[in-house]
Amino acid sequence: MRWEIPVELTTSESRLVARLRRTSKFYVFLREIRHELFDDEFQSELVAAYGKPRGTEPLPPALLAMVTLLQAYDRVSDAVAVETAEMDRRWQLVLGCLESDEAPFSQGSLVNFRTRMIEHDLDKKLLVRTVELAKRTGKFGWQHLKAALDSSPLLGAGRVEDTYNLIGRALSTVVDCASKALHVPRRQILDEAKLSVLDGPSIKATLDVDWDSPAEKSRALEMLLEQVKSLETWVATRAGGAVDEPPLKEALSLLRRVVEQDLEPDPTTGGKRIRQGVAKDRMPSLGDREMRHGRKSKKRPFNGYKRHIVKAVGCGIIVEAIVRPANQPEHEATDALWSAIAEHGTVEQGHIDRGYLASPKIAELHREGVAIRCKPWPSHNGGRFTKEEFELRLDERKVVCPAGFEAPIREGNPIVRFPSSSCGPCTQRKLCTVATCRTIAIHPQEALLVELRRRRRTPEGRRELRDRVTIEHSLARLGQIQGNRARYKGARKNTLDARRCSAVANLQELARLRSAA
Repeated sequence: MRWEIPVELTTSESRLVARLRRTSKFYVFLREIRHELFDDEFQSELVAAYGKPRGTEPLPPALLAMVTLLQAYDRVSDAVAVETAEMDRRWQLVLGCLESDEAPFSQGSLVNFRTRMIEHDLDKKLLVRTVELAKRTGKFGWQHLKAALDSSPLLGAGRVEDTYNLIGRALSTVVDCASKALHVPRRQILDEAKLSVLDGPSIKATLDVDWDSPAEKSRALEMLLEQVKSLETWVATRAGGAVDEPPLKEALSLLRRVVEQDLEPDPTTGGKRIRQGVAKDRMPSLGDREMRHGRKSKKRPFNGYKRHIVKAVGCGIIVEAIVRPANQPEHEATDALWSAIAEHGTVEQGHIDRGYLASPKIAELHREGVAIRCKPWPSHNGGRFTKEEFELRLDERKVVCPAGFEAPIREGNPIVRFPSSSCGPCTQRKLCTVATCRTIAIHPQEALLVELRRRRRTPEGRRELRDRVTIEHSLARLGQIQGNRARYKGARKNTLDARRCSAVANLQELARLRSAA
């Protein structure tokens, strides 16, 4: 199961390398570096993931790992990868099958290999291997690290649907599962449960209402909910014990979740109506149930995931990449990202996006003396005194306003309120507030925010903030390789994709350094 990797070029490989143009030199680099990337130790880990071979001898997992890198680089599917390995001599050069007319792997073997990579976290190890190769070059310092963290949107692969279509799709899923579990034809279930809504080419075409009329839309919703009750009654009557067994159990739970997340009581009719606003953790797609609604900013909503990366400032090497549902705040990924880079050396400085500031890990690192560099939240107050004009004496647990009045910071209360006896007669009140009294919010990490605001006002602090641009460049490069739409469904599979694409980005950086030497 080991991939025997010759180091020296064969005669035919040498002729091919001599003919390749500059745009194809990365394939040559992969051919030159493959024996270092897949050394004996890494190959042993890959082989261990397969356990004792059963039946047909499996392909060398190191070979399949190289195929996944080629797939990421050329952005091709499993089927196209097989065809490319048969037709593209550059792929054949990297895979060591230049004289062969057939691909050394099948489409199914790639699917199986990715499953094993996920089970054994080998995609993370593959990325770590590229970091280790970067260390060997001696061109980067890894003893005193500066870490940079950031994220970018990754659009989901599932189809986003409105409430009517989501309920219709969930209904259809229950019918299919009931048909398989009870060995009853789908047509029979539709007839007996009187599910006329599933008879047409689409849910909305079957409902056949004026979708511009709010009253008609409400009537369509009532019709749809009647069909939901009808199907649930049929299943409860006919399914018996199958109701508590997968996949019918999961399908029914999915239907109830869709109804509950998108509907709320209608105070005027006593029935149900489309929810005003978006439910927490709403599932917008049945095709990819881990997709979520997210925002990169107030004006940039999207559906899918967020990909997070961490890299070492000073080099173009990505240390870790993970993908999380879009509605998860950035700070929930901080622990995993920081732990990944801390394995490679002592991290003395962290350049982060503001979304990571809420992480308890950041507060802990700040207390431990790690220099946190981040652009602080801007202060706005309609042209009046902002928070930055106030003196925050956190050690004394009080706040002093520009006019010299004091207000205490009370334990467990994040809002500092100046008494009206101070604000009322204040000569600077018009410059401060239009309310009866001024209030100031104290962030749990206010001490860090004070430091960040202070450093932003210095030339050195502004220069340090510019160092964070490097992580934005790496995210852009990752976006070029992976694309901005998820290839797979589910966060873990897309994490694998982000990691292998990050590994390609690291190898491209190493190839650039080698050519520049």
